[in-house]
Amino acid sequence: MQNNAFKNSSLSIDKRVESLIAEMSMMEKVAQLVGIWCGGLVDFDDTYLNDKEKMMETFGSGIHSVHPSFMPIKETVDQRNRIQKYLLDETRLGIPALFFDEGPHGLMRREATVFPQVIGLSCSWDPGLFQEIYRIVALEMRSRGTHHVFSPNLDVCTEPRWGRVEETCGEDPYLTGVLGSAAVVGYQGSSNGIIGPDSVAVTVKHFAGHGQPEAGINQAPSTVSRRLLFEKHLLPFKMCIDASKPFSVMPSYNEIDSVPSHCNTWLLNDVLRGMMGFDGMIISDYYGIEHLHVRQAVAESPKHAALMALRAGVQCEFPGATCFVFINQLVNEKKIDISLIDNAVRMVLHQKFSMGLFDNPFIDYGRAVEISRREEHTMLALKAARESIVLLKNDSILPLRLSEYKTIAVIGPCAMATGLGGYSGEPYQQVSLYSGIVNRAGTFAKVIYAQGCKLTDNSAISYYNWKNDPVVPSSADENRKLIAEAVAIADSADVIILAIGENEQLCREAWSKAHIGDTHTLELFGEQSALAEAMFATGKPVIVYLANGRPLSITSINAKASAVIEGWYMGEQAGTAAAEVLFGDISPSGKLTITFPKSVGQLPLYYNHKPQAHYLDYLTLDSKPLYPFGYGLSYTTFSYGEIKLSSREITKDGSLVASIDITNTGAMDADEIVQLYIRDCVASVTRPVMELKDFMRISLKKGVTETVHFVINKSKLAFWNIDMHYIVEPGEFELMIGRSSVDFQSVKITVVA
Repeated sequence: MQNNAFKNSSLSIDKRVESLIAEMSMMEKVAQLVGIWCGGLVDFDDTYLNDKEKMMETFGSGIHSVHPSFMPIKETVDQRNRIQKYLLDETRLGIPALFFDEGPHGLMRREATVFPQVIGLSCSWDPGLFQEIYRIVALEMRSRGTHHVFSPNLDVCTEPRWGRVEETCGEDPYLTGVLGSAAVVGYQGSSNGIIGPDSVAVTVKHFAGHGQPEAGINQAPSTVSRRLLFEKHLLPFKMCIDASKPFSVMPSYNEIDSVPSHCNTWLLNDVLRGMMGFDGMIISDYYGIEHLHVRQAVAESPKHAALMALRAGVQCEFPGATCFVFINQLVNEKKIDISLIDNAVRMVLHQKFSMGLFDNPFIDYGRAVEISRREEHTMLALKAARESIVLLKNDSILPLRLSEYKTIAVIGPCAMATGLGGYSGEPYQQVSLYSGIVNRAGTFAKVIYAQGCKLTDNSAISYYNWKNDPVVPSSADENRKLIAEAVAIADSADVIILAIGENEQLCREAWSKAHIGDTHTLELFGEQSALAEAMFATGKPVIVYLANGRPLSITSINAKASAVIEGWYMGEQAGTAAAEVLFGDISPSGKLTITFPKSVGQLPLYYNHKPQAHYLDYLTLDSKPLYPFGYGLSYTTFSYGEIKLSSREITKDGSLVASIDITNTGAMDADEIVQLYIRDCVASVTRPVMELKDFMRISLKKGVTETVHFVINKSKLAFWNIDMHYIVEPGEFELMIGRSSVDFQSVKITVVA
């Protein structure tokens, strides 16, 4: 006879979980460890939802989770409520489902707020902004019945050819760890791992080394030493686990030292569980377990792949039960102990109970609509875009003076389209660069437009970008005609704003030969360089506005342009924020979080390199970047005082304070991002020439001075020594404080034994 104690809401969650596990068959347990992908494995349309035989085939033993679909709010709420009702009424134990979604910069659904893509958002260097954004993203998610998000991405990207660079916070592990931790707190609603009522559980990803794939190809092996793995690629995960307690971790597709992450016992058990103390769930990436058999050839069958993943510590398979369907056999054959399965099921059920799904899993449509249309969400998207735009060059043309420039030509393939980036939803509204300029300057100046050229022939809208769609470059002949039309338009203008870069097809996650997103070059795609040269040939001043997901090599354009703005994919309010920057309503304040090379031949190129990495130049090119890490211009000027130290000597376990006065000496109120770098002058192993160890974003009114303080302690000085012990070695260290990785003041301190 069934014991229904688990339905008693007066009992503790632990008691309810144990009561339910005692009632579950092995198949019902397995069902709690796999998911269903809407739009991928199953389309839950009305026909499907009304077919009890099909629903029984899908949910006969229950289900762990249902993954993203791309419907508007009404259809989403209806679908999810009907699935939950079926599970509660028609399955034996009535276990509700978790609903998962993507949301790296906004809920990836229709009628959701879209914030700047992560690579752009990271240029704000603003942890508080990150926390608030992801609190809003979680609120919109939870209002639609989403309980769990596959985010944030903690990959440290040192390979800009990789299509997923846009999802990352760039090339620095410390910055990624700080911003990633803030995102987790925002999503989950706390820093202690407790998921709030308007919050969602997170899965941090991809563990580990995923941002350094061979040749820039997604899912390729990562050639990293163990020391580099710990210092760079694991650091953000360690920081995030310590500071914000994410619910789950997702292994990466890649392999390290010939061992794929989804079956790497050392990585998942010894390092993640043991050294890092992670006690949450480990869930697979989509088809990550299956890849052990079909791509990486370390498992002889799907059943073998399941065995390898389970033994390594992976507890849930997504998007479906390709391999975990064999769990029952593996337990019966005594290859897997039932306690391992029970522990995984226990975590899933605990999440469902703690989020209140057994008591009320249903969604209120009216509340979901009200939340998604809140003005404060739109204003936060605008604030995020304002903080994230980076001014790369300015030959005194910006901010534009409307008294001088009466006819403004907005030219280029990125002028009318609002590029949102990968993993984007579809917002209620979006403001293109052209629309933003018209809205801001249309009553003071004549704004004219020409497309200039096309990038690709097929749709690049991220929302529809979840299918196999080979990239089809636009016709060169057609583009030549468009360039000629653009020249005719530009000839009548006083100034040209040239919007070029990428669209969502050209920089994205690659998952098949029919859906690629990695590149062999960082040059502008298609005929954009020809368009740029034609604009320069008019003799009019040209302001280049970049809309892109990765660093681009624009050396020639940089030399000829009057100004260059990095706009990345700035979200639904991109055009409004860009216009405010162009016309001086605000001062740009973003700083780059990834290095821009002059040529793809310089790769790998990142600021925290080893001393001999860029000691020499190339035959016909120096080794310096086009734009360095931490770089970004302002409309005002900031004066940095001398670095003051509370002491010049500290012990290995001691601390000191480094202080510096920052004064806004210009004519505008503005924000500055003060950066602290440290170099270990002599060590038992080679150390980077500099490493970011702290930063502070400050707002300064003109004429005002603020003192910034940085605490220097063991956490900023320790490293993995020659014996792979994490220690502080005595000796001399250089502290560098400044406005970028190439513009700073320095002072030395001594660590005594």
